[in-house]
Amino acid sequence: MPKRGKKYIEAGKDVTPLQKFELAEAVGAAVSNAYAKFDETVDVAIRLGVDPRHADQMVRGTCILPHGLGKEVKVLVFCKGEKEKEALDAGADFAGSQDLVEQIQGGWFGFDKAIATPDMMGVVGKIGRVLGPRGLMPNAKTGTVTFDVAKAVEELKAGKIDFRVEKAGIIHAPIGKISFGAEKLTENLVALLEVLTKLKPSAAKGAYFKSLTVSSTMGHGYRVDPAALKDAAK
Repeated sequence: MPKRGKKYIEAGKDVTPLQKFELAEAVGAAVSNAYAKFDETVDVAIRLGVDPRHADQMVRGTCILPHGLGKEVKVLVFCKGEKEKEALDAGADFAGSQDLVEQIQGGWFGFDKAIATPDMMGVVGKIGRVLGPRGLMPNAKTGTVTFDVAKAVEELKAGKIDFRVEKAGIIHAPIGKISFGAEKLTENLVALLEVLTKLKPSAAKGAYFKSLTVSSTMGHGYRVDPAALKDAAK
């Protein structure tokens, strides 16, 4: 049994084990009971009624949160020629080709997201083994392999997140910062639920949203009543 601090225990004194909340109530509880001295990130863990071992039940996608993530996202674009200027003009922090690959091979990872034009994937593939485990490998399914680099950069800067269901059928995703307040965080969460609803595999049977827990970086997890999720995602 892990030893908990006094602030953590105090923050959860009014919550009973397995207690379930309405969606907005859970987000509000995470915000009001946050106690860290820094601006904590609010995360959600959503268990879906899918079996990711089957290809036709894999859930993966992206979502542009209406209020962003509340943090600066450093974007790198693998491209060449006129696309370098296009990327930088759109707000990319780094743009280039072989030079960036060599820096990464040397151990540099001063960026949060990576985009690549299709003609650069042969070069980027050389560092796939180091980008992949860090979640930095450009992927066409998440819109990060594209010739429209300006749009891709703008979306990432605006708070676009990507997600993928884990082996246990759970999706983890950030929805913003405590400083956003409950209303904006709830709107971000509803946007994510709407995207997940559209991605429901036809092979998935029974309840799609099994459970959802909202928590801040240092705080308690607040469970949402599964019955409230279907209506929230409409």
